[in-house]
Amino acid sequence: MAKTDSFFIRASVATDGLNYAQQSIDLGAYVDALGKSVLRIHNIAVQYGDPTDVPTVVPGSSGIIGFNLTTQSQSSMVGAADRSIIASGKLLVTSGAGGELSTYEGLDVAPQHWTNGYLVGVEQIYLATDQTAAVALDEINVVLECTVETLSQSAAMALALSQQ
Repeated sequence: MAKTDSFFIRASVATDGLNYAQQSIDLGAYVDALGKSVLRIHNIAVQYGDPTDVPTVVPGSSGIIGFNLTTQSQSSMVGAADRSIIASGKLLVTSGAGGELSTYEGLDVAPQHWTNGYLVGVEQIYLATDQTAAVALDEINVVLECTVETLSQSAAMALALSQQ
């Protein structure tokens, strides 16, 4: 398999704080199963809100904002058992009665958890978010570290078909 130098793909999905939201990421410039080109995602970095956002919740409550990166369009958040999942994670925000904040950020599934990252053979992937109403953030941003690789035509086609 020939490899290229790594490069970065950036994406964002906005949320209204109440409803599931999804944004497609076009990989057509990198993935071409018939042309023997596939994308390997090595790492993902996640930003909850923009750099000036401070996550807030109602004092004395908690809330979660989560994200999914999948190879298939979804209508709601999916777990690690779903075969389309590339990455998922969440930010938990809790507030004491006096308003003091605690946060926990976790990647449930991520390409960097695997020995060779995550191989993608579809031309679109999907970034999604959902959150409890208690968390006040308006977007999820991701940066994907990727390489393009060449596979045999039959292997590339099998990979593309398995991730539809």
